[in-house]
Formats: sequence, structure tokens, C-alpha cells
Amino acid sequence: MKQRFYFDTSVFGGVYDVEFEEETLQLFERVKLGRVICLFSDLTETELLNAPENVRSFFKSLPKSQMERLTINSEIIELATKYIDEKVVGKTSFDDCLHIATATINKADILVSWNFKHIVNVYRIRGYNSINLRMNYSSLEIRSPKEILEYED
Repeated sequence: MKQRFYFDTSVFGGVYDVEFEEETLQLFERVKLGRVICLFSDLTETELLNAPENVRSFFKSLPKSQMERLTINSEIIELATKYIDEKVVGKTSFDDCLHIATATINKADILVSWNFKHIVNVYRIRGYNSINLRMNYSSLEIRSPKEILEYED
């Protein structure tokens, strides 16, 4: 069974970032080979409108058969708001919370991000998952592309 990874916007930008390019491209190669389904949201599409043209073009070039677009809904907004209300992160990180809630509610196998301050952070992850479990959702694996590749067979 193919794994379903939710990619936040930072991963698409990582394709053209010297620090993150190698691991990001290796991960997207797994998408292109059909080993991973790339989940993204309408929020991702909105955030990519402000990205450089090469990032937008890369996103558009990905095989549609390996992509799954998710829509932000009231359940996702409610869960994201709970993360803010319980101070896992501050109000300015609401969009990050929307990504996490979208991945949680849509049962992504892993949320992938290069955002180490608000997302791929052990203390934040514990906070998100504590709320997820109390709200009767599954816990969410949150990893950087580098972590995913390190532990792959």
C-alpha cells in the first residue's frame, strides 16, 4: 500500500533551497515513482501563489496521479483553533496549524515539513498530538524529508 504524505508548503520550496534541495528532490522522486502519494491542501495552493515561479512550476509538474488535494473545512478549522487556544503555538502560526489539522483529519501517514520552529519540533509535536488524542483523532507523525530518508530501507 502506498504511503500518503502530507507536504506542507516549505517542502515544495525546499526543491530550490541549497540547504534542503538534495533530500527534498529524493523525496519527490518517490512521489514520481508512485511510492508515495503527495497530499496537499487548498491552503498549500494559496501559499504557493506567493512562491517563486520555479517552485510553482515544479508543483504543477508533479504527476497528478500521485497527488491528492484536500480541502480545509470547519472540522479542520476547529482542530487548528484548538492548537492555538491551548498555546501549542501562537496565533501567527494558524496556517501551520491548518496544515497539521488537515493531515491529522485526513489520516496522513506523515506530515512532511522543513519548518523546524512551529512544526517539526518535538515539543510542538507532543502538543499537537496531545490535543489530537483528547479530541479522538489519531496521533500524527511529523518529520522532515531528511528524517524520512534516514530511516527508509
